[in-house]
Amino acid sequence: MKFYRIVVAASLAVMVTCPAHGQERTAVKAGFELPPNSGKTILVFRPTVRVGAQSTGGMFEPNGDWTDEARKYIEIALAARQNGLGNRVVMAPEVYGADAQLVAEYSALFAAVSQSVINYQFFVGNRLPTKKRDNKANIFDWSLGSGVSALPGAKDADYALFIYNKDAYGSTGRKLLQIVALLGPGIAIKSGEHAGYAALVDLKTGDVLWLNADASMGGDVRTADGAIKRVGQLLEDFPGSARPKVAPTQP
Repeated sequence: MKFYRIVVAASLAVMVTCPAHGQERTAVKAGFELPPNSGKTILVFRPTVRVGAQSTGGMFEPNGDWTDEARKYIEIALAARQNGLGNRVVMAPEVYGADAQLVAEYSALFAAVSQSVINYQFFVGNRLPTKKRDNKANIFDWSLGSGVSALPGAKDADYALFIYNKDAYGSTGRKLLQIVALLGPGIAIKSGEHAGYAALVDLKTGDVLWLNADASMGGDVRTADGAIKRVGQLLEDFPGSARPKVAPTQP
């Protein structure tokens, strides 16, 4: 996992230094299909949930109470949606020690790869040459690596569903700074961050087969209704539950 730690560190740095506003949100790997009732098993890992405040200077300040509430509501909403995903869905086993560390590392890698997809594929103006259209289809080719096969529960499943959610609610100081910035020429300050990523990953190869990633999601996850809305957005166009809708892309 040493290589993946390096990838995570580099990609998380990109999150800070190179924010992007994705024009697309959903992508499917070429040739992948998951019809309803296919007999495949989807292993759902516990969502990574981070909730806090955005300081006046833009730093993320974790809030334990908000995070606990959001995690509870998101997990309830996710459980309610499982029967509608169109295939056999099982929750990943509770893990401790080295197994828990392995899951945490891959969850972090997933978040970093998702942000890279937003920055370097979904955001057309910043798209990498290797991800551009080849006159036939947009090239969606991302992976977490074959090491995912060692994750707890992977040997009894075909695919893994990873979910990452981060909400930073603008503090009073941040909101006031945003108002002041509006009065200045050429200055734009964003108050709050609401990012969510969901992906279906092949547990044999590590290939990302379907990804829904958005850096500007809706719904206040600190409430039950908001969490239901957020989970609905995260699982929108999930393979097998509805035909994936991929927005047209440009070179």
